[in-house]
Amino acid sequence: MIDHSHKFVSCENCGARNKSLFAGLNGEQVEDLNEHKACSHYKKNQGLFLEGSIPRGVFCVNKGKVKVFALGDEGKEQIIQIAGEGEILGFRSIFSGEPYKVSATTLEDANICFIHRDSFLSIIDSNAAFRNELFKEFSKELAERAEFITNMAQKSVRERLAFILLILKEVYGEDPINISREDMANYVGTATETLIRLLKEFKEDGLIDIATRKLTILNKAGITKLAGLHR
Repeated sequence: MIDHSHKFVSCENCGARNKSLFAGLNGEQVEDLNEHKACSHYKKNQGLFLEGSIPRGVFCVNKGKVKVFALGDEGKEQIIQIAGEGEILGFRSIFSGEPYKVSATTLEDANICFIHRDSFLSIIDSNAAFRNELFKEFSKELAERAEFITNMAQKSVRERLAFILLILKEVYGEDPINISREDMANYVGTATETLIRLLKEFKEDGLIDIATRKLTILNKAGITKLAGLHR
């Protein structure tokens, strides 16, 4: 049994669980999960796992935001995902048995739960419904990753920024988007200077508002049209 520190968050009372793949677990399974996980508080810019390291379990975001990224040849980050509450990270590497292909680092102070590989696989083996949800998640992420790659490869920088803003809006919900300009540029795939110039233009066009680095989308329909999407 894992020692529960003052940072421990009970699965029964975890609001993020209802947003995660664990939402369908029954009472006994939730209790078992609760006894076989550890919770830790992570400071901003603290790493969860590194590209090339051996996966030992999965991470579930209880509170906060996490960036998932790969490093280019010159050490520049290419962010491929911003994970929010309820998202589970690292489970693909558990199945492949290979080292992590990406790294994950907190964007802000966060509370993260860790579930050891054996416990996670035990849940999969004993719960057909959870296993089916996991397969659905695989399919969904495959489709989303294909859309992401297509958009990033074929769109202009302006269109990519609009596309990324829509993704960030889904992650942050009703809260303002709070991410550094460097990280946003690494997500869009452009220079920080170019991103700052485009954000200024978006603000002048009444598409967004910016206050103390925090960004609010004022015209979602306009951003969607600019991204070349039909949502």
